[in-house]
Amino acid sequence: MSQRLVTGAHAPDFTLRDATGEDVTLSSFRGSSVIVYFYPAAATPGCTTEACDFRDNLSSLGAAGYTVLGISPDPAGKLAAFSEKESLTFPLLSDEDHAVAEAYGAWGEKKNYGKTYEGLIRSTVVVDAEGRVAVAQYNVRATGHVAKLRRDLGIDR
Repeated sequence: MSQRLVTGAHAPDFTLRDATGEDVTLSSFRGSSVIVYFYPAAATPGCTTEACDFRDNLSSLGAAGYTVLGISPDPAGKLAAFSEKESLTFPLLSDEDHAVAEAYGAWGEKKNYGKTYEGLIRSTVVVDAEGRVAVAQYNVRATGHVAKLRRDLGIDR
């Protein structure tokens, strides 16, 4: 299991391709806070719920100074279709080799229907303006996660 990040730690920098094929680098957001959320698979029920919750809260998150980046092991083409179908207006990034998920502690052992396997652990890391971890949440639930994150960050509607 990869090492989980803790509050105050330096957030590992990364460059990943977004759904349109453009490179997105975390360090390019220095000076503002970034919500980096990891989800297992585009267009699945839980991941759709979570992505749409972020979409629906994007305005208030942005007003509070947060940018949202979603990361999954899906290829860019699948992310593009998911983004278009759900009208997602924030970057979805492809981490096919799950190197970024591993660096963030979001890759590890999972259990589902009695089977144990390696996979992406639904997680959210908030990176502050200086590139440090402000919040690190692992094994989050898709439903209600954004509302809980907003409360944790002190963001009102």
